[in-house]
Amino acid sequence: MLKRLACLALFVCAPLSAAPHIDNQRLQQLANDPFWISLGHYETAKLGGWRSYISDKKFFLAAQGAEHPDAELAATVQALYGPASLGQQHAQCVYPARTRWLKAQLNLTDLPAVDCSEFKQWFKDVSPHSAVMIFPAAYLNSPSSMFGHTLLRIDQAGVQSDNTALLSYAINFGAYIEGSDNSILYAWKGLMGGYPGLFALVPYQEKLSEYRSLENRDLWEYRLNLTQAETERMVEHVWELKQIQFDYFFFDENCSYRLLELLQVARPGLRLTEQFPLTAIPTDTVKAVKDAGLVEKIDYRPSRERELLSRAETLSDDEQQWVLQVSADQKYLQAPTFKALPRDRQALIIDAAYRLERYRANGQERDPARAQRSFELLRAINQNPPPELSIERPGLPEDGHQSRTWQAGLGTRGDKAFGEYGLRMAYHDLNDNAESFPLGAQIEILQMKLRQYEGNEWQLQQLDLATIRSLTPRNELLQPWSWQVTGGLERVPGKHVDETLVSHVNGGGGGTWQLGEDVLGFALGTVRVEHNNEVAQFLSPAAGFNSGVLWKNPMGNLSLETRGDFFTNGEVRRSLSLNQQWELSRNLGLRLSAQREFSHVASPENEVLLELKWYHY
Repeated sequence: MLKRLACLALFVCAPLSAAPHIDNQRLQQLANDPFWISLGHYETAKLGGWRSYISDKKFFLAAQGAEHPDAELAATVQALYGPASLGQQHAQCVYPARTRWLKAQLNLTDLPAVDCSEFKQWFKDVSPHSAVMIFPAAYLNSPSSMFGHTLLRIDQAGVQSDNTALLSYAINFGAYIEGSDNSILYAWKGLMGGYPGLFALVPYQEKLSEYRSLENRDLWEYRLNLTQAETERMVEHVWELKQIQFDYFFFDENCSYRLLELLQVARPGLRLTEQFPLTAIPTDTVKAVKDAGLVEKIDYRPSRERELLSRAETLSDDEQQWVLQVSADQKYLQAPTFKALPRDRQALIIDAAYRLERYRANGQERDPARAQRSFELLRAINQNPPPELSIERPGLPEDGHQSRTWQAGLGTRGDKAFGEYGLRMAYHDLNDNAESFPLGAQIEILQMKLRQYEGNEWQLQQLDLATIRSLTPRNELLQPWSWQVTGGLERVPGKHVDETLVSHVNGGGGGTWQLGEDVLGFALGTVRVEHNNEVAQFLSPAAGFNSGVLWKNPMGNLSLETRGDFFTNGEVRRSLSLNQQWELSRNLGLRLSAQREFSHVASPENEVLLELKWYHY
């Protein structure tokens, strides 16, 4: 985008109208105003002064504008008096939010008359009236969506009464990716800031199509109490940010953090971003917006997957087999054995079959055969309509425990006592309080544990970079794979000492099954690669297994797991562990862990640990 460069070039060469003189005290006052700070996306620099999150020099009119809000303000005032012949490149057209605010603050009544037709038409098309924050729930199968996502929907005046949200526009901030990086490279570059971030305002329906996985993710809509004037101010600023690059990092300078900045533009004086100096996980930012009193209504839209499973929940195994047959071939609708079923059961089966077809079609190219099957099923539904599907709203995402965890405990290993102290940056494991979290989901980022044995002997026990587990139960209709991956440093049985510290990466895949209400059983095959100083070879590979049971019980969450690793060098390790957490409050838990380890290089060891876990941002 060359508009800003052209503006500067013409601005230097063209004669100017007389810009007003602003005394230094007034200049500094305006430059430190929260609204101006928000417009420039400034933050306090590490060594004092200011720095802007915007890494794109095209955004600034002053040479040092990224570090000096006062210089940028003075340059903007001068640019507003540039000749009208600049047209669409005039500062009034490029910076409408700055223009509106400075006109009001400095009573600028003699600005050149500029016809900003491009901006006016764009703004008219968007027609901002109100705003809704959209939170698609976490989606473990996409690295960029492991923690969920947030975007803003900009509604026109009649959206609520006319139910026309699909005609609205969406403000989204995301990484700009050229080419097709694989998931591992995408996650790494996202962590390290390897992608630029860009704002975009696009039709909401288009954004939903782009995020096709949203169809299989629950959607939460938080209607904000922004006034029309506040919403318009925010949208004006989005125009200023077209094609302007930011740094992008998964954990802090991400989609959710940038949307908080926009809300601070909409309502100057909000102090949202300062709550997130290290990480900005979407659920935490939703809490911050809610705590700031911005939310007036919350709507829940279940995913297609949840709708399908809810409809199938009341069906027997035989009826679910009918669902599979009817969805594949509508001739079964005329089968005597099917027609012999009660009409109300037929209606449920046909509806579930139609929902299964819709679910399978998600993200696929249009298939005429599938479209025909869906049409036939819709016609059958019209002839024998099922009862309305009623889905109980799950717990609000923001009502789960806080994302950072401090932990302290006392335990014994063999005949030695120890104290253990830990910190996890984010954000949930299988035994944590499951309120507002899906059972069987685990996402842990940057976890460290230190142990202090008797005699004041300290050691690093564990340092995990990331641990992700997705244990989604399989059933007759849906057959998702369960998987896990982890990497970091951990203690394992040693030949010459009780435990030795090794670096490792391991992962695996398999299946999970619903064994009962709030009870999951899982079995995964695993592969492990580790570097162990006690072994001659630099890398030691192993194949193994990980299986167990997870039970959400009245006291908390219980897990019973068994693991095994069979290394190519002949070493065999096995373990059996039991973990039960008691929920003392939403953000306080007491966990008992017991483990027995077996290894042919050392004697079996028993370990018991009782720890207190405090969830705190």
